[in-house]
Amino acid sequence: MEDDSRSETRTCDTCEETDGSASRRKEDETKEAFEDRRKLQSRLRRIRHKIVVLSGKGGVGKSTVAVNLAVALMMSGKRVGLLDVDIHGPSIPTMLGLEQETIHGSEEGLLPIDIGGLKVMSLGFLLRNQDDAVIWRGPMKMGVIKQFLKDVAWGDLDYLIIDSPPGTGDEPLSVCQLIGMLDGAVIVTTPQRVATVDVRKSITFCRQLHVPVLGVVENMSGFACPKCGEVTQILPSGGGKRIAEEMNVPYLGAIPMDPKIAAACDSGRALLGQDSASPMARAMNDIITQIAGDGTRDISSGQEPGGR
Repeated sequence: MEDDSRSETRTCDTCEETDGSASRRKEDETKEAFEDRRKLQSRLRRIRHKIVVLSGKGGVGKSTVAVNLAVALMMSGKRVGLLDVDIHGPSIPTMLGLEQETIHGSEEGLLPIDIGGLKVMSLGFLLRNQDDAVIWRGPMKMGVIKQFLKDVAWGDLDYLIIDSPPGTGDEPLSVCQLIGMLDGAVIVTTPQRVATVDVRKSITFCRQLHVPVLGVVENMSGFACPKCGEVTQILPSGGGKRIAEEMNVPYLGAIPMDPKIAAACDSGRALLGQDSASPMARAMNDIITQIAGDGTRDISSGQEPGGR
């Protein structure tokens, strides 16, 4: 991930030069589709790295990992955006205390919510009522995800972290198809076999779509004592590491269960901003170092999102 050569080569897709793929209209492409593609590529070329966070099964803490990954990267000195494409259960606004926020527009496009430098976009910001159910079929899901990528004024970012719903359905498929070249996927699981079995499906999904698997994160791996921080194994541990080895993909590390994590999510504050010395923070520091390379700053010296 520390090699930026891939990012540099992508910019030709959106330049005005005659050999850039985005400068030429395809034979079977309508004028509207051509302009949409140009605008989409114009947005994407300003984002150096795009990472999707996946899980094979729900309830493994994928959104929690996505939020804290984005916050960890921001605290390490990176410019970061967080895109929530969980259409039916957008939880990012709740986790970051943004439930009352609404989206505004500008000449540049839709403005993401800025929370201390972290740019956030979610369908949850567009719902009139947080209790509203989104009952959409595939084409409508792809349409709104395309709008999030094409019409949101993300600006210049080092990382865009994309929180996708569990499984291998419309939302992750749309993200992969629209972006074209993702830098990779982080796959989240819990230790027990019932969750790790579905990791195989997520890895196969990535391989079929030519998305690099950056690695597997084993979440809820042991229990971190809120008093002393000692981690005690409750569930069978090592399932994530074992699957990663069997599927020949990197293993990024284990994040322990911590009562502070649930309390932080419910209060709308990322745990890393409140306790940068916790076992979770140490685990996240190891994870982002593997993803982003040694150019990141230790998050224990960072500041939490805030000050909007």
